[in-house]
Amino acid sequence: MLSPHKSAAPTAVTTFDQMLERVRYEGAYPTRRQAENVVHSVLEALGRQLTGDERVELASRLPHEAAALLASQIPTTRPLTGWGFVKDLAERTGGRPATIRWDTGAVLGVVARIAGDDLATRIVRQLPDGYALLFGRAQLLRAA
Repeated sequence: MLSPHKSAAPTAVTTFDQMLERVRYEGAYPTRRQAENVVHSVLEALGRQLTGDERVELASRLPHEAAALLASQIPTTRPLTGWGFVKDLAERTGGRPATIRWDTGAVLGVVARIAGDDLATRIVRQLPDGYALLFGRAQLLRAA
């Protein structure tokens, strides 16, 4: 049985405003502006990590403004682990790692639902260890 926060098919989020409201609700942010700031920083950071078909497919499913944030960044040649992602984002924004971990989970959980299970699974598999939890999924160990 699927949890109420995870769906097999992509979630229909037709506008950036709807996405922001979902992130605002999930992250318990008091203002829309705070949710928007978090969405900007997390999607740009994800854009530095995600490559290939998954990047293109995710951008095609996101609202235009969110896709532009993701695509505005050049992917790094040295991918970060999930914890490295959080620490890097904390350094870039001046935030505390615990707060940035919360922010990342709020945004990437919504992104995972927009993407749908299949694409979200492929994204998590493409990225180094530690991203599953950021996308609201169980972290499974990879076979040695």
